[in-house]
Amino acid sequence: MDKTSLLGIILGVIAVGVGMVLKGVGLDALINPAAFLIIIAGTIASVMVAFPLSTLKKIPALLKIIFTEKKEQNIAELIKLFSEWANQARKEGILSLENQLDKIDDPFLSSGLQLAVDGQTPEFIRDVLLEKIDAMDKRHQEGAAIFSQAGTYAPTLGVLGAVIGLIAALADMTNIDAIGHAIAAAFVATLLGIFTGYVLWHPFANKLKQKSKKEIEVKEIMIEGIISIATGESAKIVKDKLGSYLTSKEFDMLNQEQGNEEE
Repeated sequence: MDKTSLLGIILGVIAVGVGMVLKGVGLDALINPAAFLIIIAGTIASVMVAFPLSTLKKIPALLKIIFTEKKEQNIAELIKLFSEWANQARKEGILSLENQLDKIDDPFLSSGLQLAVDGQTPEFIRDVLLEKIDAMDKRHQEGAAIFSQAGTYAPTLGVLGAVIGLIAALADMTNIDAIGHAIAAAFVATLLGIFTGYVLWHPFANKLKQKSKKEIEVKEIMIEGIISIATGESAKIVKDKLGSYLTSKEFDMLNQEQGNEEE
């Protein structure tokens, strides 16, 4: 589980709840079915209007991504792997890497190495793999847009809920106490709209974008590694080229580890 997503939501709820109590507002003020209906159902309705059903079907999978901690590819280990492959290709020929294909779990890496083994030109390999990254990025951006738009709609619907509440409150001016209570209840919709928009939906969209960015970065490293092997570069050049994706400290640790292994 992605603990930061869950802890962030919990902290956000606690912050608002405690803040309300410190301001002298009882938590029972949040018990407002009309406000929840306007914000939650209204946001869902707006998103349904904005996106086709084929996109909306991805929401469960997107939520799983947000709340699941996917094991990230260790870049240093990936660089070591490409260095080993480059060394093998230089000594035994690139066709010798064919026996490595069955050991690769990543479909993107496997397909890229297969192109190199098949003797495709570096330019062709790069174009094919970049097309795959571009298609993946478009899918990811489309998923993030669902939550980004929800984060835009929710606060506005909160204002709409407040306006509806004020209309109801001002419809009868004979009871001042009732008017005050009704106005306070009206702004619950605004509170819910802002909270869901800026504590849930926008952060959800950003989390998806960040995870997508990290995945793209790893795939770009894979492309550079595969191209280096296809062009017959040495293991040292491969390591130095891909090492640019590491911090200086991480690169020094990689050199130290490889030095110890050679000893």
